[in-house]
Amino acid sequence: MGKNKLARWNEFGSFSNVIQPEIGEVAGKDHPIKGNWNSRIFNNSNPIILELGCGKGEYTVELGRIFPWNNYIGVDIKGARMWRGAKTSNELRMTNVAFLRTRIEFIDSFFIADEVDEIWITFPDPHPGARNSNKRLTSPLFINKYLSFLKENGIIHLKTDNIELHKFTQSVVRKHKLELLVSTDDLYSIGPDYEKMNQEMINSLSHSDKSTSFFDHILSIKTHYEKQFLLKGMKITYLSFMLKKENFINHARIKTEN
Repeated sequence: MGKNKLARWNEFGSFSNVIQPEIGEVAGKDHPIKGNWNSRIFNNSNPIILELGCGKGEYTVELGRIFPWNNYIGVDIKGARMWRGAKTSNELRMTNVAFLRTRIEFIDSFFIADEVDEIWITFPDPHPGARNSNKRLTSPLFINKYLSFLKENGIIHLKTDNIELHKFTQSVVRKHKLELLVSTDDLYSIGPDYEKMNQEMINSLSHSDKSTSFFDHILSIKTHYEKQFLLKGMKITYLSFMLKKENFINHARIKTEN
């Protein structure tokens, strides 16, 4: 490990808004922070919103800056990447931003029922190929995990440059009769009528302050990789869907998902 990376690693672990347990602390068991994020980390009762696979944490930090009345937690396994977001949020003294270093398959070890309002999944590993579909963060396997801690009618957002992942997620939503809210395969070419797309959903989001449109907000935030994709002329897709407690998916059906 290089000196700079080691220094970042050590600094990352020193931040008070960072939780990074060892695998042995969460594999098959609950972490002590479970159910205690608002009381121990944020010191308020505001809604909690996750960014899964947060990378450098740009989205987590920017959402926290734009919407100070919500709490945001960036989740990833790469501590050296998350260091940037953790450092920035600490330098800005943001009390509504935190980071969790863990593998996302352990995510239900950190949150109790109804503890989370929304989930953002931004440019995750698409795990191409049908044989890898259960590794995707929008697969039924992961959706069942999210159901264990999302509030009723909790919303999941997916932004990706990978059309296979976008279409896969559409198929999961359709096959398991989840409620699709918004879907576009070219986010940055949405026309002037985009405000008409499920306005009721947009107004109900924890993010919405009603003074600026939801799409203006999400279009204003671009991650490091997203900027690179756009420079290459790649299209960015966006999809959101709503989960209800009754949407639990039988594991026997996961194997049939393509």
